[in-house]
Amino acid sequence: MTDTSSPAAASACRVAVAGASGRMGRMLIEAVRASDDCVLTGALDIAADGLDATAFLGHASGVPITADIAAGLENADVLIDFTRPAGTLAHLALCSQMGVKAVIGTTGFTDAQKVEIAACAKRTAIVMAPNMSVGMNVTLRLLQLAAQAMATGYDVEIIETHHRYKVDAPSGTALAMGELIAQAMGRNLRECAVHARAGATGERDASSIGFASIRGGDIVGDHTVLFAGMGERIEITHRAASRTTYAQGSLRAVRFLVEGRTTGLFDMFDVLGLN
Repeated sequence: MTDTSSPAAASACRVAVAGASGRMGRMLIEAVRASDDCVLTGALDIAADGLDATAFLGHASGVPITADIAAGLENADVLIDFTRPAGTLAHLALCSQMGVKAVIGTTGFTDAQKVEIAACAKRTAIVMAPNMSVGMNVTLRLLQLAAQAMATGYDVEIIETHHRYKVDAPSGTALAMGELIAQAMGRNLRECAVHARAGATGERDASSIGFASIRGGDIVGDHTVLFAGMGERIEITHRAASRTTYAQGSLRAVRFLVEGRTTGLFDMFDVLGLN
């Protein structure tokens, strides 16, 4: 645990967290506070403006949550952002001006918004991934290998399950899975994705990649990819039991960025050495 008043804090990576009063924001703040090499220096949120960032832990950090983006980023080396696309883009605009690096776990960006992020990455270093979990990114690599080997003769279905509060569907992780599988099979996901089935749908198109989204309760995140062939099927599943895995993966991304990277757009495969 890094104390902001200790000598070690001088060499620690200074981290700001966006969405500081949300479920993921609090998990990130707790992970930063428990880290030996990171220190919380900023917390962004409109909802809890003025509150101490670690008050929910019964600890006074001296870092107030603020709606003022520039003030929240003033003392930060890296921003971790798991918010909404519009908010993330507003944060990135200032990050790129102030020389603050960014770890982005936000999902649901449009193609045009992704172009904006790429432009920001020419001015600062960014790690962006739909899922920061180390285990999930290993799963994505396994899916790539499976898709290359089963490009013909196997139907692909992606099933994702999340808590009732999730606002986008399919999840960013499910879409990332679909993109990766489509590329490995030589397909265009936009042309082959099927997001809904009802009524007399006819036989399944052999080139399609199906998506199913389930929402309920407090499920953190389950993703299963089914490769169904004639006489056999393979299921590759990742289940997240806690958001802790996303927080720990985000800190690995923070450490990756502070190792001399000043500009560029990276993903978790880069962070984990899987590219």
